[in-house]
Amino acid sequence: QVQVAESGGGLVQPGGSLRLSCAASGFIFSVYARAWYRQAPGKQRELVAVVNNDGTTYYSDSVKGRFTISRDNGKDTVVLQMNNLTPEDTAVYYCNVRGKERSYTAVTDFWGRGTQVIVSS
Repeated sequence: QVQVAESGGGLVQPGGSLRLSCAASGFIFSVYARAWYRQAPGKQRELVAVVNNDGTTYYSDSVKGRFTISRDNGKDTVVLQMNNLTPEDTAVYYCNVRGKERSYTAVTDFWGRGTQVIVSS
């Protein structure tokens, strides 16, 4: 069974940096993309960044130029480097892995439980 786990959240001052990591365990036949989402209190979950299997990336406008997503396919991990953080970045950050467990199964979104990021002075 595929499991996804995030780490690296915490409390940071405005202007600071944090590095989030996400590891997927269990066999995945094919991974199409890895992504980070976030959900702030009272708001809907939103996409932050995506790295596709071909290496292309996408960032939301709110984090472009400040966040960097990267992957290590050999370790099945994805990292979100977050710089110049602001209080508006405060949220629970979720890792998402989109793929197929087996060649004959449907494409599935695998989610972690989230890690809290608080940006405050």
